[in-house]
Amino acid sequence: MPGSETIAPTASTESRWLTLVGIGEDGLAGLSPTARAAVEAASVVFGGARHLALAGDAVRGEARAWPSPFARGIEAVLALRGRQVCVLASGDPFLHGVGATLARHVPAGEMRVFPAPSAFSLAAARLGWPLAEVTCLTVHGRSMDLVRAHLHPGRRLLVLTSDGDGPGQIARLLTESGFGGSTLTVLEALGGPRERVRHAPAEGFALTDIHPLNLVAIEVVAAEGARIVALTPGLPDHLFEHDGQLTKREIRAVTLAALAPRRGELLWDIGAGAGSVGIEWMLADPSLTAIGIEEQPERAARARRNAAALGVPGLEIVEGHAPQALSGLPAPDAIFLGGGAGDAGVIDAALAALKPGGRLVANAVTLETEALLIARHGALGGELVRLSVARAVPVGGLTGWRPAMPVTQWSWAKPEGGA
Repeated sequence: MPGSETIAPTASTESRWLTLVGIGEDGLAGLSPTARAAVEAASVVFGGARHLALAGDAVRGEARAWPSPFARGIEAVLALRGRQVCVLASGDPFLHGVGATLARHVPAGEMRVFPAPSAFSLAAARLGWPLAEVTCLTVHGRSMDLVRAHLHPGRRLLVLTSDGDGPGQIARLLTESGFGGSTLTVLEALGGPRERVRHAPAEGFALTDIHPLNLVAIEVVAAEGARIVALTPGLPDHLFEHDGQLTKREIRAVTLAALAPRRGELLWDIGAGAGSVGIEWMLADPSLTAIGIEEQPERAARARRNAAALGVPGLEIVEGHAPQALSGLPAPDAIFLGGGAGDAGVIDAALAALKPGGRLVANAVTLETEALLIARHGALGGELVRLSVARAVPVGGLTGWRPAMPVTQWSWAKPEGGA
């Protein structure tokens, strides 16, 4: 038939040497007969000590506790390719689980997967929260600061923690940020005989003896002056700690628009200063990453603090002088030149490092740097604009306009075939 396509047949059971089985706190009782049979048939079964205990008598082959560091376990599984191997995981192996990592090394046609309900699904079921309307986060093995960007009045969050101290840490973070009136629900050991659900306000949180397997549900309530991270670029300048080296709000919003972030991309922010552009780049989507290059240690430390305070603790800061500090960094999809735009050597290095199809945006406030950008525009094309902002300020007993220094911005896309 016209327009039809041939679909490859599903791989045979024999070719699928790896089985991933999600197991909950209810152990074998929660497994389907097919999933249990897969555990029983495996010659080697990997899992955490808790997973292996939950699987109990169904483990008839060699039981191997997952080693540390985590990567060693992946290597051990791959070394057994061709044998019948089973990996036990909590809940859904592909939701913040081992399945996502193994899938980078093992084709789907070589795996069978039997997911169990995730902790998020179980929590939503207990609370009666529509899962599609809830923000689901994990801070398991990650910074608590990831929660900050999602604290908007009226929102509901489900946050998977690392241990019994996690709920208290979340409560303190909320209280210190102006969200102490939020209600926390701590859901412990979901799906098993030790399941427990308790409620407490963030401010004055006093729950104790919390099971290490827990998830925190947050109903966000913001007090006046709460630190709310807006969804649009151009956050208020006062949210950033800085020494004056800061791309100001209006210019920052235009700069982010010119950088045009796309899912999964990496930004270099050369001359990061307070880190504001890299921070707002990462806030645009969780898949985005950024590296800030800053030669002054005090500013580098300040940029790290700003990133944590605004909910993107993953911003990487490289201390050093560009262009030397750029050596060895992963190739960027976009580059912002703020503090480094006045050095022709930095511009050359940035143009060379940028991926084909990538975007470069450079801002200038001095005539000397402006001349460099005008010359680059003349040689390479792109877009050259001048940005001016004035703010109303008191003038005697009246009000007048005070202009900020104008900014010349050059934006350029690298041709797919290279510069």
